[in-house]
Formats: sequence, structure tokens, C-alpha cells
Amino acid sequence: MPGQDNQSQPSPTAGNVEENEDEALVWEQIKSEARQDAESEPALASYLYSTVLSHSSLARSLSFHLGNKLCSSTLLSTLLYDLFLNTFSSDPSILSAAVADLRAARYRDPACISFSHCLLNYKGFLAIQTHRLAHKLWLEDRKPLALSLQSRISDVFAVDIHPGARIGKGVLLDHATGVVIGETAVVGNNVSILHHVTLGGTGKVSGDRHPRLGDGVLIGAGATILGNVKIGAGAKIGAGSVVLIDVPPWTTAVGNPATLVGGKEKPKVHEDVPGESMDHTSFISQWSDYMI
Repeated sequence: MPGQDNQSQPSPTAGNVEENEDEALVWEQIKSEARQDAESEPALASYLYSTVLSHSSLARSLSFHLGNKLCSSTLLSTLLYDLFLNTFSSDPSILSAAVADLRAARYRDPACISFSHCLLNYKGFLAIQTHRLAHKLWLEDRKPLALSLQSRISDVFAVDIHPGARIGKGVLLDHATGVVIGETAVVGNNVSILHHVTLGGTGKVSGDRHPRLGDGVLIGAGATILGNVKIGAGAKIGAGSVVLIDVPPWTTAVGNPATLVGGKEKPKVHEDVPGESMDHTSFISQWSDYMI
């Protein structure tokens, strides 16, 4: 009966509606920014039309841009475009994660002047979006293609993320060059990671052997975190630190080997979310041994 048919249709959840509205708002903003840039800089008009303004959705624009960035003489841009677009269509959570990543870059990085700038030019953002596709392929046991995409990410963006790694949303790879994330690593939501960071293993041990980052973590430039260690939610890892043991939530670890600010027995606890505030130096006033 008609009434029964209507009842059988799944209704969108409030979360899905909000995500769709958020995506639409960001896409409209990207198009507006691209139009302004095309008018102010005619040399970019053709590029902006082909990558943004000629497309009807963020999914199509991002698929086209990534396809052209990652293609090679033997890996065609049209194949990659279809692969990305089909993935965005079949798994809306991947596109909503991309929107969260765009917002992360726009609002956390003072050098990011617009959403369109991030979409087109931020290799950390582009590397994460490609990884999301590679991860989906990995889970579907399409491992040769997933590993090929990992290789292209490394070649094109200088970021090496194993397709098995699990990455949340609202993630910022700031500058991104030299970031390495191992196969069993887990990165939570609203995490910020700077350049030359390694989330690696400690040798030839197999199985769960890479770090797990909680939500809201901030990892400074050049930091190295090795082994199956847990970095608690809201923790902060100072630039150049080498972390080999667990770091409690909402604390700061600095040095080589890293130690907790305030000491192991009573580490200093902060209240902000470092992955969002991007505050790398608040611990200095609390670090009694700090000197230059």
C-alpha cells in the first residue's frame, strides 16, 4: 500500500541534513571565492573555471582536481576521476570528512586565505582526501590499487600514508612535507600535524605496531612517535620530540626522549584543545628547566 511504501523509505537523520547543508555552504563559498579570484587575476581564470566553476558540486570539483594532480602516463586522470566520484557518491561520510578538513585548514592556519585556496593548493588536504579513497580500497581488499595510490600520494605531495591507517575528520596536515603515517596508526578527529612528523613502528614487529592519536591532539614539526603508544585526547607533542611511551590526555610532552611538562608524577594539564588552538608554546612558562 502507498502508506506502507512511504513508511519503508528511510528518512534522513538530523546529522545527515546538517552535513549536507554544511557541504552546500562550503561549496557556495568556494565558487564565490573562485569567481573573485578569476576576476582579479585573469591569468588564473581558465584554471579556476576548469577546476571549480565548471563543476556542479564539491565532489565533482575535488574528483577532477585530484584526478589531474595524481594522474600519470599509465594512470589516467579520467579513471581517477571516476574512482573518486564513485567513492564520494557511495560513501557520503568521506565527503563530509573532506568538508571538515577544509574548515580545519581555513580556521586553524592563518596562512590559509580561503576555502578555495585550501581545495586547490594545500597538499596536506589533498593527500588526506586521496588517502581516504585508498583506505576504502584497502578495506575492500583492493590492495594493489590502494598501494598504487599511496605511491602517487608520496610522489606528488611528499606525504606517505599507508592505506591501512585510520584517519578521522577535521584533520590538518600543516605544510605536510615529510609526514609519514604507518599501517596500523590511528588519528582521531580534529588533530593537527605539522611537517616532517613520523607515526612509525619500532622494527620488524607485525600486527598493531603504530601510534594512536586521540581527538584534538597537536603534533609539532619534526616530532617522531614510535610504536604502539597512545597519545591521549587533547595532548600536545612539542616540535622535534621523540615519543616512545604513552602520553596522558591534556598534557604536553617535549624533548628527546620526550618527557611530560611538570614531571611524570604530576604533569601539567591544559584546558584548551591544542589540535584546534594550534598553540605550540604555552608550555614554556610552566617548564622550569626551559632556557636559551
